[in-house]
Amino acid sequence: MTINLSIKNVPDAVADALRARAERNHRSLQGELMAILEHSVSGPASQGPTIAARTAAPRTVPAQNTPKLSIDEVAARAAKLFPKGTASSVNFIREMRDGRYGEEWANTGRHGTPD
Repeated sequence: MTINLSIKNVPDAVADALRARAERNHRSLQGELMAILEHSVSGPASQGPTIAARTAAPRTVPAQNTPKLSIDEVAARAAKLFPKGTASSVNFIREMRDGRYGEEWANTGRHGTPD
């Protein structure tokens, strides 16, 4: 069961510092508060990732002055990186589907999950 907590009369300086910390960690204010609470009560023997660790965004942020690329420039870069193109996703999807439901079901032409 979960509960809601509320903190009243938070000084402006503390609230501003929390907002700045949340922004640095790419979290909402709520997510940052949860991360702080989890960190404060978890010991070194805790098991598995915390909610904050599972929901945290990567810490890499693109530079603010990164130039915008046109669609033609993106296509040119992709062609340079993948000169032979990439594999079609059709075969990959078929292999996943056949593995999940079996080839017999896949060959029936039915859609959706098997009965």
